[in-house]
Amino acid sequence: MRNKDGHRWHVAALVAAWALVCASTIAVAFEPGKLANVTILATGGTIAGTGASSTATVGYQSATVGVQRLIEAVPELKKVANVKGEQVFQIASENMNNDSWLKLAKRVNELLAQNDVDGIVITHGTDTIEETAYFLNLVVKSRKPVVIVGAMRPSTAISADGPINLYNAVTLAGSPDAVGKGVLVVLNDQINGARDVTKTNTANTDTFRNWEFGFMGYMQDNAPHFYRVSTRRHTADTEFDVSKLETLPQVDIVYGYANMNRIAVDAFDDASVSRVTNSNRAAGDVVRQSMLLWPKSRLGEICGESS
Repeated sequence: MRNKDGHRWHVAALVAAWALVCASTIAVAFEPGKLANVTILATGGTIAGTGASSTATVGYQSATVGVQRLIEAVPELKKVANVKGEQVFQIASENMNNDSWLKLAKRVNELLAQNDVDGIVITHGTDTIEETAYFLNLVVKSRKPVVIVGAMRPSTAISADGPINLYNAVTLAGSPDAVGKGVLVVLNDQINGARDVTKTNTANTDTFRNWEFGFMGYMQDNAPHFYRVSTRRHTADTEFDVSKLETLPQVDIVYGYANMNRIAVDAFDDASVSRVTNSNRAAGDVVRQSMLLWPKSRLGEICGESS
């Protein structure tokens, strides 16, 4: 009995010590009565776009407004955080690539390692928000909040959604409630987790959803309200580290479908593509069928995936 009791006391002491460490970490970053320090990293996208008129919500030009103008357009930001802006790059998000992701990830990790940075907001085009969010959710090495935000209407449109989305993102990034929840995506007052969020409509402001599990929470009354958290490993708890990488490996995709043929397979093989993932909607049957199309000498380089 004494051994069991001693073990329980030991475990309880460890848990208590860990709780104190977590509490002290949050207390240092979010002191009562003081505004959090939030850095906005701007990458372009519709949130920084302009149209020919106030009614132009299609056919506009993305990535034309700089980060400082985005901040100045929402003076209320000063009431919720000490905000700094940095233009990492200025592109439409369909042009996001491995080099962009690696540069962004390294800059996020550099900033979060500083004691005077409590959270990060990344302004981003909506076409590839979910890819960027998923990637950062794996490689960011901090429990401090990282929030990705975009807009479905350019900054010049009537009822542009960018300003309120940016306000919510900064509020969320500066909240202790967002600590340890992984990379978050916030638009339309809705908080989604990076692992599960997807864009469901090319025009509606209510486009980012998690069909399987629902929203993680929502923004209301200048504060986040969370329903749930992700139990999957993310950010500081993953094994992925990009700090010493100069490039990311190129991975191409072959999709499985009914009546699949060799055209895409042969094109990748002729190009000597070194890494390919096979994406399918079935529980393995289409994967096996498509694998038969690959040269046997290269099957070890193919990764199958069902969704």
